[in-house]
Parts: sequence; C-alpha cells; structure tokens
Amino acid sequence: MSPFHLTRTLPEDATEAALRADVLHGLTATPKTLPPKWFYDAHGSELFEKITELPEYYPTRAEREILVSRAADIAAATGARTLVELGSGSSDKTRHLLDAFGGLRLYVPVDVSESALTQAGRALVAERPGLSVHALIADFTARLELPDTPGPRLLVFLGGTIGNLLPAERAAFLSSVRALLAPGDALLLGTDLVKDEEVLVRAYDDAAGVTAAFNRNVLAVVNRELGADFEPGAFDHVALWDAEREWIEMRLRSRTEQTVKIPGLDLAVEFAAGEELRTEVSAKFRQEGVWAELAAAGLRPAHWWTDGEGRFALSLSVVP
Repeated sequence: MSPFHLTRTLPEDATEAALRADVLHGLTATPKTLPPKWFYDAHGSELFEKITELPEYYPTRAEREILVSRAADIAAATGARTLVELGSGSSDKTRHLLDAFGGLRLYVPVDVSESALTQAGRALVAERPGLSVHALIADFTARLELPDTPGPRLLVFLGGTIGNLLPAERAAFLSSVRALLAPGDALLLGTDLVKDEEVLVRAYDDAAGVTAAFNRNVLAVVNRELGADFEPGAFDHVALWDAEREWIEMRLRSRTEQTVKIPGLDLAVEFAAGEELRTEVSAKFRQEGVWAELAAAGLRPAHWWTDGEGRFALSLSVVP
C-alpha cells in the first residue's frame, strides 16, 4: 500500500452548498455576518501566509516557539503512534511534532482542501521513510469519522482556530472531538491569550493593510462563486476588541448606502451607510477558562505551555 492515501468524506458539492447556505443565512440576518472559513480560497490563503509574517501578527511565531521547545515533552507525555490534525493546511508547524515522535507511524491530516492535503502529504512521506499519511478531505466542524488507526492517538488543533467558534459552537466542537478519542488518547489545543488591547487590535489591523485585503477577499469569493456584485473597495476594514466577551471582531463597514445583488441566490442585499458585516470572531483565552471548557467536554487537562512572553498557549488534555 502506498505511504500516502487520500479519502474524501466531504461530497464534491458540499462546499458550494455550504457557501450558499452561509451567505443566504448571514446576509439576511441582523446584524449581517459571514463565517471566516470563506476567507480561504487560493488568494485568501496566500494573504494569510503574508499575515503570519507581519511584525504585528504574533500568534504564528509564538505557537511555533512553543512547538519547537516542547515537542519532545508532548511526545513523552502522549507516546502517540498516530497524529491526527484538524485544519492541517500545509502541515508546516506539524513537522516539529513529527520530528519529536520516535514511534509515530501514521499522520492523519484533515482539511477541506484536496490540493493542500495532497501537496503536504506527498512531501511528508518523501521526507520521512516509515511514515504513512492518510489524508481526509473533510469539514471538521461537521460530523467526522476517523480511519481505524493505532493508538494512543494525539489529535492536534493549532493556530488558535478554536477562537473562531462562538462559545456554544466551541462546546459542541470539543464534545465531538472527545467522541473521536479513546481512553489514553490526547488533545493538543492552540489558544491565543487575553492581552493588551493595542497589541490585539494591531494583530488584526496591520499597518501594511494585508489583513484589510484578506478581510475584503471574502466579498471576492462571494462574487466569483455566486455571481454577486460586491465592490470590495466600498467597504472599510474594521477590527475591534470586545472587552466583555474577550474577543476580536473583524467587520466590513459599508462606506455608502448600497444594494448588492447576488444572482446565485436570487437575492438583493441592502446596506445602509456605515452598516457593518461581521466576518470573524477571534476569541482570546485565559487558562482557567480553557481548563473549564475542556473538562466540560470530558477531557482531563494535563499540561499548559506558553511562549516566553505569555502571548499564546498550547494545552494538552487526555481522555481519562
């Protein structure tokens, strides 16, 4: 059997159907919203890679620092033989973990992008004789089934992406993760931490305007896929810190009163001047809150690691 194997659990038309449903629901709601997953077409993914290199955007560097310094500790604490990664993308950061696991035989990356999975998976098996990659084209926010894999298993969810889920969605997600795991398995979770408001806002509103372009790109996706006539330049990028909920909100603010037609949905959407469309929530966390959410999902918190400046955390929890 080839060391690289790809399984599709997501129907071919699932992405288009999900986009149609999200746009219809979000743009007819009050206030208007769009989910952040639609940022990431090919151009959006390129823009996000640029964001991760910006001086203002610390999460990627902070998380990588922890992975580099703690990969051996993570390997020792879990003894995992299978590594499962949700939202794996290019699998770049995962290489630090793969290097630390002597007994690891199987890597299961899960992503909606077939091209990203194929490119990363083939590269990994070429680099690492003895490693098998079983990639899953799947949406980890929906019901997920993992292939039969040797345990113990370590499931990783990096990048602070869990912060894009609202509290009720996080609870449902963590419960679904727990259902995938068996006693002795573990979850490695990346969470961005609460910190100074100015630092947080700058990370989502950089001086070079890359995040603004990334934010507006969601409108280009709707234009291309659903025939809409959004004019991205008619919307200002907004990043706000909500101190009560402890999350950053990214929004697009209409500069004028305008009507956007979306032929693919037979829909016309009215925007008042100054009206805002929420495109992302990015929650920031405190250790006690993360521990409580993990425990509520039936996981036992075991380890907590931060970068040197205490900006970002990786937590390891286990199935009792």
